Amino acid sequence: MYTEKALRVLDQMRLPNGAYTASLSQDYNYVWIRDVVYTVLPYINLPSERYARAYHALFDLFKTYEWKIDIHRKKRPIYLFEYIHSRYSTELKEMHVEWGHAQNDAIGAFLWGVGEGYRLGQNVIRDEKDLQILQKLVDYLECLQYWNAEDNGMWEENMELHASSVGACVAGLNAVKILVHVKEELIRKGENTLRRILPRESATKETDLALLSLVYPYRVVDRDTAFTIVTNVSNNLERKYGVIRYKNDQYYNQGSEAEWCFGFPWLGLCYLELGLFEQANEYIEKTNKIVPDNWEVPELYIGGTNKPNGNTPLAWSVSLSYIFLLKMEIQTTQKIS
Repeated sequence: MYTEKALRVLDQMRLPNGAYTASLSQDYNYVWIRDVVYTVLPYINLPSERYARAYHALFDLFKTYEWKIDIHRKKRPIYLFEYIHSRYSTELKEMHVEWGHAQNDAIGAFLWGVGEGYRLGQNVIRDEKDLQILQKLVDYLECLQYWNAEDNGMWEENMELHASSVGACVAGLNAVKILVHVKEELIRKGENTLRRILPRESATKETDLALLSLVYPYRVVDRDTAFTIVTNVSNNLERKYGVIRYKNDQYYNQGSEAEWCFGFPWLGLCYLELGLFEQANEYIEKTNKIVPDNWEVPELYIGGTNKPNGNTPLAWSVSLSYIFLLKMEIQTTQKIS
């Protein structure tokens, strides 16, 4: 059964510490905070320790670098290495190479995953120390002034104000305000920025695959804005083997932009969020096309070719494909019964 195959593939990327590598490839054999958040979404409603243990691992990571968080609760980072890092070794240690570490969306994603997991009964909070880390991350976002802070964004590229990063922080702050102190003004400032920027992703990008996160899983935009985001991505970025991240993307570009596999199930999940089942249904076949029999779903198809790149399987691709196909199966069963 495909569900068992998909979860077996995810287990191959699960580390002894409870976190997940982004992929089994040499290039991606690292732990990204954001990737872990998306990878464990299939377990959020399951009686499994996998969801909670992944967050425990991330809490422990933050404890290791708590001294850095303490500094930047009061003093905004200037250099990229000063930001809470986005990528770690499989032992959850910082990588000492230059990287686009200013990724506010990753911190927002973590906060959202903790708050949403807690709401759904997952044992994500172990003790008072975990709550202290949560509070310090909230303070970190406040010190950054995330609502008008340029960052590298979900794709770890040029510094600019990204709507997807601001939206992730809004979602995260909303999710944890039941657990720690979050000033309502902090959330309101982010919401004001979203109203000003959306449906654009940034000054340089009219639309972007990352914007889908504001619809699923974060649900931080109203229905009209969500519909505009989803249709913009579908109409402008959808291709044969997946969805490009944005126009003129140079990553794995061999004549055209790389086509990201998780774009198909992600669009399907967003149409489901909007209650548009007929549109969501169109993405079953598209998703099945990029899911091989062994469920080792690639990161992307190299632009200008019909070949996947070496980051196969990509945990995030497996996760979103699994969630979407399972949800559609449940919808179909309910309609029949």
